[in-house]
Parts: sequence; C-alpha cells; structure tokens
Amino acid sequence: MFSHKEAQKTQNKIVNAFICLLCIFVTVIGQAPADPVTPQRPTSEPPVPAASSDQPHEMTAADVEAFLDGLVPLQLKRDDIAGATISIVKDGKLLLAKGYGYADVEKKKPVSAQETLFRPGSVSKLFTWTAVMQLFEQGKLDLDRDVNDYLDYKIPDAFGKPITLKNILSHTPGFEEQIKDLFNTDASKLNLGEYLKTHIPKRIYPPGTVPAYSNYATAVAGYIVERVSGRPFEEYVAENILKPLNMAHSTFKQPLPPELASFMSNGYRLGSGTPEPFEVVNPFPAGSLSSSAVDMAQFMMAHLAEGQLGNAPILKPETAKLMHSRLFALDDGANAMCYGFYEESRNGQRIIGHGGDTVYFHSDLHLVLDQKVGFFVSYNSAGRGDSPGRVNLWQAFLDRYYPYTPAVTTSATAKEDATAASGTYMLSRRSESSFLKTASLLGQFTVSAVGDGDIEVPQLTGANGKPKRWQAVGPMTFLEHGGQDKLIFKPDQNGVMQLVLPYPFFVGQRVGTLENGKLLLTVLGISLGLMLLTLILWPVAWFVRRHYGHRLELSSSELLLRIGVRLVFLLNIIFIAALFGLTMYGLTHLEVFGDRGAKWFMLIQIIGVVAAVGALVVLVNAVLAWIGRRSIWGKLQATIMLLACLGVLWFAFAGNLLRFSSTY
Repeated sequence: MFSHKEAQKTQNKIVNAFICLLCIFVTVIGQAPADPVTPQRPTSEPPVPAASSDQPHEMTAADVEAFLDGLVPLQLKRDDIAGATISIVKDGKLLLAKGYGYADVEKKKPVSAQETLFRPGSVSKLFTWTAVMQLFEQGKLDLDRDVNDYLDYKIPDAFGKPITLKNILSHTPGFEEQIKDLFNTDASKLNLGEYLKTHIPKRIYPPGTVPAYSNYATAVAGYIVERVSGRPFEEYVAENILKPLNMAHSTFKQPLPPELASFMSNGYRLGSGTPEPFEVVNPFPAGSLSSSAVDMAQFMMAHLAEGQLGNAPILKPETAKLMHSRLFALDDGANAMCYGFYEESRNGQRIIGHGGDTVYFHSDLHLVLDQKVGFFVSYNSAGRGDSPGRVNLWQAFLDRYYPYTPAVTTSATAKEDATAASGTYMLSRRSESSFLKTASLLGQFTVSAVGDGDIEVPQLTGANGKPKRWQAVGPMTFLEHGGQDKLIFKPDQNGVMQLVLPYPFFVGQRVGTLENGKLLLTVLGISLGLMLLTLILWPVAWFVRRHYGHRLELSSSELLLRIGVRLVFLLNIIFIAALFGLTMYGLTHLEVFGDRGAKWFMLIQIIGVVAAVGALVVLVNAVLAWIGRRSIWGKLQATIMLLACLGVLWFAFAGNLLRFSSTY
C-alpha cells in the first residue's frame, strides 16, 4: 500500500490533471480574472504597495507611469512573462499608454502600446455586444425575442422557455460548458455558422435563472449580427466600431491581414520559453480580437463618453447607458451582469468591465464610470503563477487613486449563518453531459465555519497563496478579512443553497454526498492503489510460491476468475491513466480537443466500458469466495477487490467518464 505521504502526492497529481482541464474551459477565451473559484497555488507575485487610506495620489500621467514602472517590470521578471501592454484613459483623453518587456523575446523586439497587437480574449465579447446594441437601437433586433427567430438552424427547446438576447448578454441562456474545437491551427477552415450548428451545447438550466458563462452563446450573438446586418461579422465590426473609433491596429480577422501581421506579439507559456503559434478561435465573436493598447483606449473612451468619441458615435447615449446598467443579479447586494459588461465594483466606485484569456494572452478591461477612467492591461504569457497578476495590479491602482476602507460590522447571526453556509459547492459553469463533468467535480470548493462565526474556503486564496477568511457582515453575507470581496449565500428556486460570488457570470451550487469531489477523489485513489498493489503483488507472490515449492490449489474456473479480476484491474488503471495522460498532452497540443483527438478519447472510453462490464467478473469472484471453501482472508480479499472496482465505477459514473459524446 501507499504511505500517507505517497498517497497524498498521487491524489494531488490526479487533482492537478483535472484542474488543468478545468482551467482550459474556465479560462480559454472565457473569463478568468484570477477567479476566486479556480483553486489557486501560491504565486511569486510581488507585494503591492497600498495607498494611504486618507491620502489618495493625484492621477497624473507622471504619477501613473512611476507607479506602473515600479510594479510591472517586477511582475514580468518574477513570473517569467515576456511582455505586457497597458493603456489608461481619464476624462476623455489618453492618460498613459506603455509597453513593457518583449513582443518577440528572441529578437528583443519591445512591446509598443501604439502598434503591438495582443489577443485580449473575451474582452472581444464587448465588441460583439456593442454590435448587438447597435442593431437593437436601429430596431433590427429585439432583445426579448427568441433567438431562434434570427437563426438558420434551431437551438432545441428546453424548459418551456426560449433563449433571448438578454439571456445571452447576461450569461443566463442555460447552456453547459464545452471546449471541443474552441481552437484550431488552420484559419482557412473557419465557418461560424457550421461551427454553431454542429456544437450546440446541452441546455441544463432554464433561461434567465442561473448565470453560467458561455462562449457558445456569445458566438450565437455574433452570428445573429452577421445574419441581420447581411455582412460577415468581422467586416461589420470593422466598419461600425473599429473604423469610427480609428482603431487601425485592431481586427477580428484570422489569420491577421498582411498589413497587421508584422505587429502581432508572440504568445508564450513562459517568457523564457519558445513562442507559440497564432491561436485561431473557431467561435470567433467570443474571443478572436487582436488589438493594441492605444486602440483599446479608443474603445474605452467611447463607452465612458456614452457611446461617443469626438464626432464618431458608435451608440446613442441612451443605448450606452442601458448597456452599462444592471440586467441580472442573484442578489441586490451582489455585482450584476449588465448588457455584456459585468459589474466589479470596489473601493466605493461602480466599476464595469470584462476580462479575457486565451491560452497565452491574459487581459482585463475596467471602466470606472463616474470617474471617467478606463484601464486596459494585457500580458502575452501565462507565466509561472496562476494568473499574470493583473488583478493585483488593478487593485493596487484603485488603492492608490481611490483609497477606501469598508465599514465592517459583525452580523448578530454570524455563527448560525456560518453553519448554514458550510458545505461543498460546484460551479454553475460546467459540463453535465460529457466526461468533462469530472473536471467540475474535482474543481469544487468547500465552505467551512471557523472561529467565532467566520468561514473559510481553502480554494479561495489571496496573493500570498493562503486561504482567505471571511467575516459575517449581514444575513448570510460574508466579507473578506482585510479585503472587499463578498460572498452571499441564498437558496435557489429549488431551495438548494447557492453561493453568489464576486463575479456575476457564474454561481456556486451546493452538491450532495454522491457528487462530493473530495470524497470521490479519495475513493478513486484508494481503489486505484488497491488495484495497483494487487497487480504488483501478483508476480511477487508467484515467485515466492515457486521459491518455496508451493502451488495454488485452484480449480480451472477459480484460476480463470483470478486472472480475470486482475485483467479488469489492469483495464481500470489503463483507462484512468490514459484519460489523464491524454488530457495533459492536450494542454500543449490543443488539437487533441477537436475531431483529431475525439477518436482517442472514444477509444479510452471503450476501454473504460470494458472495465466496467468486467466488474461482473469481480462480483462473481466475491460471491463464489463467500459461498465456497476459501479462507476468511480469501473472502475479505475478494470483497475488498469488489469494493475497489465499485469505487472506480462510482467515480466514472459521477464524472460521466463512460458517456460517449460527439461534443465535450
């Protein structure tokens, strides 16, 4: 058997494999602003200086530049990031735009905020939704109408309610998550309509009820823009948003047009590593923009000026105000989804914005509406940390120029609320119909009552890698100690407790024992350990018996069962190991998560099905052991073998590992 320490290491490896898979569909193209629900490891992020609570700095170009120069180069060095680009606007003017590090490390080509193109990932969605709102104000789109009315294919009916553009804008269409074919390496095969028709996700929530971030839904919105306007999506955006805003270094086109290709920054996993290929996004309205920091400043200024940039309006003022207003929230005290933007209010300021990640680029855009301030940052490498530190950078910026100390009063029902909130939660943004559900099971987070009415969530860590602690400040409301993030607990429409997170595009949903990831992982680890131990001891026992001249007194049927049980164990180990191995390989070879890799996933699942059917052999062996002439040790051994097999089966069924699907 494994020692406790060895077992823990094995368990951690298994967790990390599926956490990596979880990260792909939680962050790729989608939003991951150092999200508090993705388990975090300690980072090497440098400490960020906080401004005095009563002495805000004046936001001048010189002060901002000195502030950034003191932080960003250190981030790049410590986290092994090649380069970053930043733009800040204030009162309708570009306050500062600056590049840091390299766009091409080998050639020592520096990042230029004016010219170098970065991939802002899901920040692209803001352009898609701006296009939707343009067509809305022209009377060509009804935000409350069934989106099927605008499509040339049909999203299947479910829950007796249609999906509307308001649902899509607020990330409440109810789709499950999927990652298949998000990226490819051949831009010549791009066909938005074909992609949408062949990758329809299952609907798992009634529309307008549960926030669950969806790249697919955003791509649907882009396709509607294309169909209603009569122009390819990338051409519509270029003509109606990029051109009026003089965003000459921006495009949704893939591959890049020749006149922009030379300005593109390389993407890196580590700045010290090799450059990676240009990422081609299949559902391109959800994340294919390439843009410079100065161009993004133009977009920010237009939205901060209620849709106007000089004499170039992209939205009517009333439309821009609507787009920035609250559309959907699970609680009045929580951040809300707006019409595409989402609230991320802090430091006493109402802030809307959007984050975005591809595999290599990581970006944030923030608008402090009342202060007419916009902040854009993008990094061209994932770096060594879980995020490039953009959240820490942004919060340090806010603390410097808008210092704020929240008033904190402990709730009178703190202990009772902490107990009621305790439990295990799973993200609403997840797969339900494919083997990717396993990633969600293993990405769960646990809320525990600690101290005198506080709660702790081990997976929600600060910049130092240590779990945050949360103080009860109101009925079922907890505020981060020494911070501003807030967790709100309240039952959903079915009475199941849900955890309202600081980011409004998903929610934590409490799970029961049968889907408790920690328990499932423990059972899987023990089961696989027993199977592996059995296989290792099998030849060892044979050599021992041969050495001492002993023979097993087994009938031919008993011998076949003995061999059969061990073959079933071998198949189970191959099944789990191959699935995890292929997943890990896919992290560096994204084509695995497409048609090319689908056949391999299916082959592995076939092995899993054979192993599952083989559990009958293990069951027969256990039954015969108890009714036959075996010793008590033989009976217990057969029972333990059966339990090990059932443990793997439980994990496989809970995670849908045996469910065949053409999309995942």
